[in-house]
Amino acid sequence: MKVALGVTGGIAAYKAAEIVRLLQDCNVQVQVVMTRSAQEFVRPLTFAALTGRKVITDLFGPEGAESVPNLDSAVEHIAVAQEIDALVVAPATAGIIAKFAQGIADDFLTTLHLATRVPIIIAPAMNVNMWEHPATQANLAILRQRGVRIVEPDSGYLACGMIGSGRLAANETIVSSVMDALHATRELAGETVLITAGPTREPIDPVRYIGNRSSGKMGYALAEAALRNGAKVILVSGPTALEKPAPVELIEVQTAEEMRNAVLSKLDQASIVIKAAAVADYKPKQVAGQKIKRKGSFTLELEPTEDIAAEIGKRRSNQIVIGFAAETENVVENGRKKLISKSLDAIVVNDVSKPGIGFDSERNAVTIITADNEIEIPEADKSQIAMEILKVVASLKQKRRSPQGTTR
Repeated sequence: MKVALGVTGGIAAYKAAEIVRLLQDCNVQVQVVMTRSAQEFVRPLTFAALTGRKVITDLFGPEGAESVPNLDSAVEHIAVAQEIDALVVAPATAGIIAKFAQGIADDFLTTLHLATRVPIIIAPAMNVNMWEHPATQANLAILRQRGVRIVEPDSGYLACGMIGSGRLAANETIVSSVMDALHATRELAGETVLITAGPTREPIDPVRYIGNRSSGKMGYALAEAALRNGAKVILVSGPTALEKPAPVELIEVQTAEEMRNAVLSKLDQASIVIKAAAVADYKPKQVAGQKIKRKGSFTLELEPTEDIAAEIGKRRSNQIVIGFAAETENVVENGRKKLISKSLDAIVVNDVSKPGIGFDSERNAVTIITADNEIEIPEADKSQIAMEILKVVASLKQKRRSPQGTTR
């Protein structure tokens, strides 16, 4: 989970350092972007030290370099726009609000604003007369209409000596608004969530293996979502090209047997288990010690791998256990059979025969099946699907704790 924090030129700019720390406490990575005027109040080094990242200050290189654009910086706003989950501006001056409203893009922050499609949160801070001016209020109305979240300023004594609205909202209020925009809650605070992700690879010989098309994106999205919800996360991952969500305990495996051993070794530490990995159902009965040469037709004898989900169902104590099933026909019926046979609390099923979703895609559409319910989640980004799955997990935990809930 990563946000860009835009810092603009106002006396409240120094408060942005505390906003960085509070976001980091919520497991949010922060990329700071400063306007030129902001650097008159706080030096970029302050934010670089806090975040461990380069602070972005302009689209172009330093003055005196024959005005040659820094091409890396000139396209960096696109890269930043694609990797962040939210754009936050605190403090937001009347000038930056006007530029955002009118679509002006004359520096890195305003260009990033136009390039991003993630939630935008701005926390205004300015003189009371500037705040109340019809032009400022009209610009705010435009931004609200576009879905921008405005964290209303507080009233009180202002740096200019006047009293009225215009003080930057409390840092905790701003961070709370950011977390709301990220659909982050603390419903899983105190829980340890064990998640499996990605494919397994069952070797045929030193060169070849049996695998599947799983990218691991759903499992990694669940790990990110669990972190947002306040949980400690143990991620057992098959081979993927994905970046590790920080901070998780990552255990990398290759085969179904390695995944089984890793999961069982951590099972007692977990209060919630989510089996999102696409574990191979079969493996070669014999693994060749040398590369099998091409000599015509070839018969490969397979045997079943261990059913990890079913084994967890038998071994668990009081954990909530969620399974996954990728189906191509009779999706709900097959899912409900697995729910019962593997002693799961819920199973997430999807039709992988549908083009554009499921394997290798950023999007999915699923049905979450519990003993009492079937919840249809229409096509959405896997990050959104993950949040919906965790809502069901939280409700199952609540039911388990209630007097009417049953304890296994």
